[in-house]
Amino acid sequence: MSQVLAGHVRARLRPLLLVLCAILLTACNQPTNELPPLDYRSSAEEGPATFRFAVHPLHNPGKLAAAYQPLIDHLNQRLPQVHFVLEASRDYQAFEEKLRARAPEFLLPNPWQTLEAIKVGYHVIAMAGDAEDFRGIFIVRRDSPVQKPGDLRGQAVSYPSPTALAAAMLPQLFLHEHGINIQRDIENRYVGSQESSIMNAYLGHTAAAATWPPPWRLFQQDHPKEAAQLKVIWETRHLVNNSVMARADLPHELVTAVREELLALSTSRNGETILQGMATARFHPASDADYAVVAQFVTQFERHVRPVEIP
Repeated sequence: MSQVLAGHVRARLRPLLLVLCAILLTACNQPTNELPPLDYRSSAEEGPATFRFAVHPLHNPGKLAAAYQPLIDHLNQRLPQVHFVLEASRDYQAFEEKLRARAPEFLLPNPWQTLEAIKVGYHVIAMAGDAEDFRGIFIVRRDSPVQKPGDLRGQAVSYPSPTALAAAMLPQLFLHEHGINIQRDIENRYVGSQESSIMNAYLGHTAAAATWPPPWRLFQQDHPKEAAQLKVIWETRHLVNNSVMARADLPHELVTAVREELLALSTSRNGETILQGMATARFHPASDADYAVVAQFVTQFERHVRPVEIP
């Protein structure tokens, strides 16, 4: 009697087991990196909602587009439910006005601008590049008589902007630590972009140019003849690198999807090509807390050198 009952139970359970097996096989066949479903539309007529990705003026607008548009194209391909557009700014101050107005949805600011953006409601979702790459460098002509920092007394030095952390603040603290009073001993020229800073040294308009490694690598790539007449003479210490930030009111699943796409770039051939075009090694996981060290640096800089923002 017990065998008959057992056979009856097995017969009743067999269809259920088959259904469960089918569900498990379907789940196993799903891609492990599948992104959450996204469906943000401005309206039925307008199609996917647009999100602006504003990059601070690492380069002039034309070169910035050449370097970063492939990243935007990649995001649009990978996340077709939404649409991203690259937004350039004419200079650092224009970019900082945008972030303080909370206009762009996504930002790629420098570390000081990251602190300013946190104040108004953005949050760090990644770091763009290796921390060791975020350092200032001084470039001079190969025929320059400058050999030590003291040789810059009475000379002009070019920088992109007063708020360029790697390309102005770190170099100016370096000079301060080597006995130069930057307010009195040298002329500081803020020329608008990294490439302009380098070109000022090449043309002899300034005795030295302050910049940082990614723009210098791109300058060597794009202008090999001019770069051959220049050399790096000093380097500063490094800090954390530029951040990627998302505005706090964006949907969590959208922010997560963008973050995962950035972190995955270094794992594919196409992603490596995109990173190479931006002169960026990779994107790293990061949060607001990783930029506390920048606040400490800014306090030291303003105590010993100058206010970050110059009227």
